[in-house]
Amino acid sequence: MPTTELTFRTALDTDIPGLVELIESAYRGDASRAGWTTEADLLEGQRTDPDGVAAVVRNQDGRLLVAERDGELIACCQIEHRGDHAYFGMFAVRPALQGGGLGKVIIAEAERTAQEIWGAREMRMTVIKQREELIAWYERRGYRRTGELSPFPYGDERFGIPQRADLEFELLVKPLG
Repeated sequence: MPTTELTFRTALDTDIPGLVELIESAYRGDASRAGWTTEADLLEGQRTDPDGVAAVVRNQDGRLLVAERDGELIACCQIEHRGDHAYFGMFAVRPALQGGGLGKVIIAEAERTAQEIWGAREMRMTVIKQREELIAWYERRGYRRTGELSPFPYGDERFGIPQRADLEFELLVKPLG
């Protein structure tokens, strides 16, 4: 009988193809429109690629957490140790499972893990500032907008093909512990 228990583990090289598919499905193309995290109206092209995911999986200063249910890869997120804080990124939940509370569980596990393994006192992330609904979701999880902006990598199609000229990232932070 199948279980509905969620399990977490660190991603392996063998997970890379499935992780690329998961991340792409959550953010780009028509499949992403089934969930609410889509960036399809802001960016076309790819969100990531096997090399980008492999770099995160193999990073000695971080890990890519995988969430599975019944052996199926359903979510992931990157956490990286950066001195006095941890960075949170590459967060994806299968579009059909979005909106059911799974994201809250994943981010809480990422925060717990960063505190436990690195003693991180703060989690930081960057979010495209035009993603107001997503930023509001993070604010409900205790993250705050800093107003600190960084440029979108226009001209580097590894991060997508922008559909507007004003994209920027905003730094969000949350104290841990």
